[in-house]
Amino acid sequence: MRFLPVLALFVSSISWVATPAQERAQEQPVRQITSQQPVPSPKPETPGQPPPGRNKTEQEKEIEKREQSQRMLGVVPQFAVTSRGNAPPLAPREKFHLFSKSAFDPVEFGLVGLQAGISQATDEFPGYGQGAQGYGKRYGATFADEVSAGFFSNFFWPVMLKQDPRYFRLGEGSIKHRILYSVRQEFICHTDKGGRAFSFSNVLGAFSGGGLSNIYYPKEDRGLGLTASRSSIALMYGSLGGLIDEFYPDIARKLFHKQQKENSGKTSAGSD
Repeated sequence: MRFLPVLALFVSSISWVATPAQERAQEQPVRQITSQQPVPSPKPETPGQPPPGRNKTEQEKEIEKREQSQRMLGVVPQFAVTSRGNAPPLAPREKFHLFSKSAFDPVEFGLVGLQAGISQATDEFPGYGQGAQGYGKRYGATFADEVSAGFFSNFFWPVMLKQDPRYFRLGEGSIKHRILYSVRQEFICHTDKGGRAFSFSNVLGAFSGGGLSNIYYPKEDRGLGLTASRSSIALMYGSLGGLIDEFYPDIARKLFHKQQKENSGKTSAGSD
């Protein structure tokens, strides 16, 4: 649900990203890091992860800290995205930190409020009613959905199954290849041992959160069929979120590069 406000950005910008390779080769990426730009990180060519249990170096800790401070447009959290193909696995306490930081980020409270407002305007869950009371119930339900989804998908099941909850950004290759790679990551994940496996964490997380929602949803919106439907929709949103995580840095680099060139041109004209 939290991807609705930014989905339009991705849809309108994906064709812009797909520029010819020769044109991309002529562009120099912006090296100055701002609060709105994605955090650059080394991308080793060798696949696989370091052996589990190895102590992380200070450089790896610093990179991980910067990754977990990334924000799209300088606002929307992107804490669970890494461009390091061999990023060291997260310890259980680090997975909990990732979950809690993402779920209780101040921006999330605003996005939940926006989603609750849309839900009320469309009279979703009519059993909640309207007015301030209805909005409060929708807000609470939406917030509970976000927290439970993050708890099960980013902490509980990844710890139990020893899977990595982060999105591993590819960042290169054709647009088609990257789209397929992004969608596939919702179902194929990195493991703590450095291999790949079916992402039971995402699937079980979606259905665990969907099942838990039967506790606080109105009676007419409970049941096995509705739970399965909501869980499937959650997985679809996860795939859309992966697409945004994959392509946003390209969009941001083009945008900031263009702005930098315009500002440089204005500065040169002013000095003349």
